[in-house]
Amino acid sequence: MDITAFLQYLEFEKRFSENTLAAYTKDMEQFSLFLSEHYGAEAPDQVTHRHIRAFMVDLLGKGNSPKTVNRKLSTLRAFFRFLARRGQVSIDPTLKVTGPKTPKRLPGAIRQEELERLFGEVDFPSGFEGSRDRLLLEVLYATGIRRAELIGLKVADVDLAAGHLLIRGKGRKERLVPISRQLADQVQAYLSEREGLPPMTAHLFLTGKGKEMYPKLAYNIVKRYLSLVSSSEQMGPHALRHSFATHLAENGAELNAIKELLGHASLASTQIYTHNTIARLKEVYQQAHPKAESEDMHHK
Repeated sequence: MDITAFLQYLEFEKRFSENTLAAYTKDMEQFSLFLSEHYGAEAPDQVTHRHIRAFMVDLLGKGNSPKTVNRKLSTLRAFFRFLARRGQVSIDPTLKVTGPKTPKRLPGAIRQEELERLFGEVDFPSGFEGSRDRLLLEVLYATGIRRAELIGLKVADVDLAAGHLLIRGKGRKERLVPISRQLADQVQAYLSEREGLPPMTAHLFLTGKGKEMYPKLAYNIVKRYLSLVSSSEQMGPHALRHSFATHLAENGAELNAIKELLGHASLASTQIYTHNTIARLKEVYQQAHPKAESEDMHHK
């Protein structure tokens, strides 16, 4: 199955990131292999909804989660829509396919008090790497930036005088996110430490050898420090993005403002944080309201 034109469309017209392109490529190659091995079908116009359902059943049988299967189905939907627009298939076989149900799971957030301990009580090592680690954590929590966006930040993207970061998000969309005076001062102090290295890149966050930060290092830094203050299941950079949005919502920020700060394309992606806030309010109520305990006992 030739997917070259489809991938070029995603890259040059939809402007998908390298990571997203890699995921779409893997999904399509996996589906093509499944068709070839089980049905001997390779041309897209030979594919029916039964082939796609069989592919999904096969994925679930191999231990893939419903969320993963739905993501792969989304890839196939995009592929067949693309072919239908070009007149290469007369019927979109994905239209008769429904994805497996996924359990609704609220995004995990680190508690405010735990983050206060992280930034107020944890000792960060002196020198460049300690300064970098603290700033990396501060920027993730203060801006809600994604890991890939953080790694892509250049020194020139930080406007200390204006107090904001220029973030390049998904689909190459740019957004300005404000930073506090305190965080701007931390960036300035970090840049002074950074001058002691021979930087080989204009990126803001560097490895100890002066090279561009890479995803696994960013994840390991965040996990190492969060594990000192929290027992949350989610310990990576995305947990701090969720924390940023959840704490804004809990403290009364408008949903549209959170949407813009996160760089979400639609409000639907942001609305999950209203559910998070309600869950947190229920928890506070159970702990603090005089009637909560007696009502709990009544329902037992």
